[in-house]
Amino acid sequence: MKLRRIGSAIAGAAALALVVTGCSGSSTSSATSAAGSAASAAQSAVASATSAAGSALSSAQSAASSAIAGATGDSQVLTNAGEGKVTVGIKFDQPGLGLKNPDGSFSGFDVEVAKYVAGKLGVPEGGITFVESKSAEREGLIDRGEVDYIVATYSITDARKEKVNFAGPYFIAAQDLLVKSDNTDITGPEAMAGKILCSVTGSTSAQKVKDNYAADVALQEYGTYTECVEALRSGAVDAVTTDNVILAGYAAQYPGELKVVGKGFSTENYGIGLKKGDAAGTAAINAAIAAMIADGSWKQALEDTVGPSGFTIPSPPTPSS
Repeated sequence: MKLRRIGSAIAGAAALALVVTGCSGSSTSSATSAAGSAASAAQSAVASATSAAGSALSSAQSAASSAIAGATGDSQVLTNAGEGKVTVGIKFDQPGLGLKNPDGSFSGFDVEVAKYVAGKLGVPEGGITFVESKSAEREGLIDRGEVDYIVATYSITDARKEKVNFAGPYFIAAQDLLVKSDNTDITGPEAMAGKILCSVTGSTSAQKVKDNYAADVALQEYGTYTECVEALRSGAVDAVTTDNVILAGYAAQYPGELKVVGKGFSTENYGIGLKKGDAAGTAAINAAIAAMIADGSWKQALEDTVGPSGFTIPSPPTPSS
């Protein structure tokens, strides 16, 4: 509409100039002056409209930039990664998966996955801060923003998906039992009737045995699997239950003393947990997991970390798109 009004103003100025030019010579000076005034007014209108259009374009560009920034701002992990740093939750006491070594370094498959993902997000290894993520504390750490993501043998369940987002799965395990090497009567979950079974607070492993296999099993919970393993070694409990890949690490830590029964009885999909609703961060981490599998880093990391325990390396999963 502004452009139409400008066109009309210019046309009017031109018409006025023609009419005045046709008048007598004595009126020529006045006509020229009037025409000049009209043309000046038209040019002023054009300049004003151009300025307004420029301001509108600038405002639109600013709004678009703000929208993009807002989308990134909604992703804690991507925002922090953009600054070259991430805080990652892992286990500190799981040999082969997430372990804090005596010298303060960290090792294990989950650690390697965490580092690979960080690298794909543009974060160097020196920009990663690892914090302990016990099973019962994981959702709270994410919700409070104390970690950007968690890679800690974190099984994807419907109940947990109500509280956090999951990327993955990046590994598929099976629940199993860890017993003393000389034990011959515990051959599977159904043999746990009347026994004492240990698992950690915040894990659903022991309850699954009680609900599905041995109603009269006695459940003992500790804060960490290390405490469960020590209870098994001392005879305070008869078995420890969690995922086979976790138990394999403990059996390798105590060769000849502990063994994995070897009869998996559930499927556990390990995911990377991050803040609920972070679709952009979830998609970015899924892409990193897919890349790790595709370029062979996934298999190599498993062979280097879990392989020495004798655990059979499985086929890789397919992370969600």
